Amino acid sequence: NGWPSLTTTPPDELDVDDDTDNNTPSTNYEKGEENILASWHQEGLILGGISHEADNRPSFMSYIGSSNANQAMNHRNTTLTIPMTKSIWNNETHVYAYIRLQRHRKLKGQKRNSRKEDVLVKRMILTRYRKRKKLRDIKSLLDTPSSEHPDAEAVDPEDDSVLTVASLNKTHEQLLLYMKPSLTIQVVDMGPIDFPTRDSIPKQFSHHMDWYEGEGEGREGGGVRMMQEYYYPIVYGSEFWVTFASLKEVNGTLKESQLDVTYEPVPMWKWQLQSQTEENWRKQEAFTGEEDQGNDMLRNMLLDTNPYLLAVTAVVSMLHTVFDILAFKNDISFFKNKKSMEGISLRSMIVNVGFSLVILLYLADNETSYMVLMSNGMGLVIDVWKISKAITISFSGGKIQWVEAQSYKQSKTKEYDEIATSHLLFVTMPLVAGYGMYSLFYQMHKGWYSWILNTLVGFIYMFGFVMMTPQLFINYKLQSVAHLNWRTMSYKSINTFIDDLFAFVIKMPIMHRMAFLRGDLI
Repeated sequence: NGWPSLTTTPPDELDVDDDTDNNTPSTNYEKGEENILASWHQEGLILGGISHEADNRPSFMSYIGSSNANQAMNHRNTTLTIPMTKSIWNNETHVYAYIRLQRHRKLKGQKRNSRKEDVLVKRMILTRYRKRKKLRDIKSLLDTPSSEHPDAEAVDPEDDSVLTVASLNKTHEQLLLYMKPSLTIQVVDMGPIDFPTRDSIPKQFSHHMDWYEGEGEGREGGGVRMMQEYYYPIVYGSEFWVTFASLKEVNGTLKESQLDVTYEPVPMWKWQLQSQTEENWRKQEAFTGEEDQGNDMLRNMLLDTNPYLLAVTAVVSMLHTVFDILAFKNDISFFKNKKSMEGISLRSMIVNVGFSLVILLYLADNETSYMVLMSNGMGLVIDVWKISKAITISFSGGKIQWVEAQSYKQSKTKEYDEIATSHLLFVTMPLVAGYGMYSLFYQMHKGWYSWILNTLVGFIYMFGFVMMTPQLFINYKLQSVAHLNWRTMSYKSINTFIDDLFAFVIKMPIMHRMAFLRGDLI
């Protein structure tokens, strides 16, 4: 009751020789089984492992959420070669793995016997659809565009399969089929956990459980054994470590694909952690309709980052969030309660808003982490709000008019601000123009929009600190720094050094990383 029907050919009928090396994968096209692309047969698996002897007790940590047993014999792995077929290239089918577990046991008077309920079959999908965004080739904007497609030589001109045609269409978004690089079969080690009734099982368990009805220990009135519901071992196909970058696009150029197959027992706590995380990722993708690159970033961090650096980064990230919140809070409180704009460089604030907007557009164009985008976006919103405290914008006669705050206009601050900004303009404009020409002639870009962003961002990252000059000039002329928000500056200074760790762990453009190091020097 509840277990899937047997839809694959049993290993005994595939003429598997018991003397064959169990670690050797095999392909089978005999007996009309063309749909079986590859197979792998393993024996000697012991459910629950072997209990430790008294003189060989495991560590205390191994007791947590597991059965406290030796599971070494249950770790198996191999690599299968999966040939691609026309039906796959034409998007007519997925590729599936059928996992067949059979319990071997001896009954009285029989050498070996197995019953219907001794077989569990699970189907796991090895392909998935993924939306590929419109591709923009990086090229020199001054070169004559080539009429030949860069992938033309790699594609058979007679290949008109559905997925190949879709793959060659770079100018539109395409929903393509991808092959997963690995299949991780996890058998959950339940340990001492037992459920009194089927209804008492939490949904996070029951969703993955299969059941059958068998004879219980008790007997009915006529001496007939009572029927009782039993559950199979939880068999789970984990995709926790499958990154988007490791997926292989399926088209006519992919003749075969290597599949790393791993069979492993996992303790209950580890399975719950990974399966629930995967479920949350799937819900996020279903809700937004887009893949969250942050999930891939987390996988890569766990796979590639030194564990000690990862632990330090986790602690520092919490501090970074706290200091960010404190900086935003104090910045808002400072300008909300400020009655006079005397001593504040209004033109520097306006230029900084433009800088922040350009940086935000540049980060979005380079598919940066959402964490970085949100932090920069929040800072931009606060900067715009601060300007609104110093300028009143109105529309009159079809024209936009702004009126500066009286405390700023009637003080010496405006005069000093205009002097510093005008002199700074003569210095920075040649730098922007020079860097733009260099970038146009010697660097590669996705397009003219990308070139404009890269030129402006390159200037901002390299020379953006000079925009502090007007404020420094005003401070010097007024012989005072009492008008500055020192709390916010202190929090942002601390975060400058914290950002160094993020620069090497979180995905972001290289120029943004260099800006963090420049910030340390400043």
